[in-house]
Amino acid sequence: MPVPDHVFKQIKRIIPPLNGKLHKGQSGRVGVLGGALDYTGAPYFAAISSQRLGAELGHVICSPTAAGAIKSYSPDLIVHPILKQETSSEKLRPELSSLLERLHVLVVGPGLGREDYMQSFARLAVTIAKEQRMYLVLDADALWMVGKDIDIIKGYNKAVLTPNVMEFKRLSEAVGIDPKSEPSERASLLSKSLGGVTVLQKGPSDIISTNTSTTENANDEVETIEVDVEGGLKRCGGQGDILSGTVGAFLAWGKCYESGAFGDNSVPSERIPILASVGGSMVTRTTSKFAFRQKGRSLVTQDMLGEIGQAFQEVFGEDEQGAEVDHVKL
Repeated sequence: MPVPDHVFKQIKRIIPPLNGKLHKGQSGRVGVLGGALDYTGAPYFAAISSQRLGAELGHVICSPTAAGAIKSYSPDLIVHPILKQETSSEKLRPELSSLLERLHVLVVGPGLGREDYMQSFARLAVTIAKEQRMYLVLDADALWMVGKDIDIIKGYNKAVLTPNVMEFKRLSEAVGIDPKSEPSERASLLSKSLGGVTVLQKGPSDIISTNTSTTENANDEVETIEVDVEGGLKRCGGQGDILSGTVGAFLAWGKCYESGAFGDNSVPSERIPILASVGGSMVTRTTSKFAFRQKGRSLVTQDMLGEIGQAFQEVFGEDEQGAEVDHVKL
């Protein structure tokens, strides 16, 4: 099922042009909050993927126990080891708030873990991001946090959730979705239960839905898009982190677009989360396809990073100078 043409064209409008006219910071500043003692790869993959797609700056906000490893993976990332177990949320708030003011989007969850102090800091970060009207991506153990307290994200329509099969099942149970409901409608039902949050349900095809209706029969405010772009045949751990990073980059671009850094302001701000989700899904699946062709069964997530640029060009048909070329059929 191809992505509707009008959706594809809107996604292209929120992509910053490579014409040399943008200033530093106008192509997206992405933050990733996660990374504790046992989890250093996930926040790295999310942050570096956003940069490989084209975001200008990637920040990782993590525990000091993870910072050294993450810094060693890439000098391109800006690492903030401020999530100290001995620090209270009250003490952390001013520093975290000041940091988030410099970003366009916050990805919460990759490498977060379920330790009480990391979960507490994640809740604080989501609260501050909502106060600042930031775009949000919630994945991995941030979804476990949401399952424990739906109200942390309910009704915040600048957020995107990216659950896999098990995470989607837990969230559906948390909001009381009937397990006998039509599978193709469950993402929409979850979005509605969460007050219009965009849901990117990962699977053999990605189902992306946003639902801002408030009554049982209000279907005119439901939008569901299935992305069945070909991907690789090996599903390696970490691919979801790449998806979080690419969705985050598109959201950051959307924030720059709505602020007038580029573009024609023809795309309504409320459409940016679903457009970013579709764009991130298409690029990530294509990245997986290219990497699998190279590595086959031996594929690991690291192999995918170098394919993100080529995947973007295949999907969106843009050369290195930013001139549009024919869209390659997927």
